[in-house]
Amino acid sequence: MAITRKKKEELVARYKELIENSTALVFTDYRGVTVPQIQSLRTAIQEADGSYLVVKNTLLNIALNENDQEIPEELLAGPNAVLFSGEDIGRSVTVLKQWIKQEKAVEIKGALMEGAVLDAASAEALANLPTKEQLLGMILSTINGPARELVGVINAPAASLVRVINAHIEEQQEEAA
Repeated sequence: MAITRKKKEELVARYKELIENSTALVFTDYRGVTVPQIQSLRTAIQEADGSYLVVKNTLLNIALNENDQEIPEELLAGPNAVLFSGEDIGRSVTVLKQWIKQEKAVEIKGALMEGAVLDAASAEALANLPTKEQLLGMILSTINGPARELVGVINAPAASLVRVINAHIEEQQEEAA
């Protein structure tokens, strides 16, 4: 059954919105995957702040062109499902890779990130990116490091004075005994 023009326009609008709100698009070949498997993958990716949709290639291409993004034709060949990643690219691609490893289905074909086209290996490497929480922790530890050292330097003379006074008190107690 053919899709009506109105439905096509709605799909293009939805794709455009997803593209605008995504930090990366990961293209997958979903041949041989059952509907329940796709549903389980969608659920897992939604928990990781992403969306996973089976797309119409021509309509996705129109949406990408309307967002001034070019994409190689090989990524739009064959049956495609696309992971539209939220803010945390590493987390959503990691969920996708773990699901692929578990189900032994779906193949990553490539990705589009900030206008750059990535091959399959580079797209899979996105899973190695730290999550947002990990990045925040790294930044916080980098910021706290110098402050921690400064506190140590400031406290060093006082700590030395306390050690000298304690040693003097112990000496006097030994002499008194």
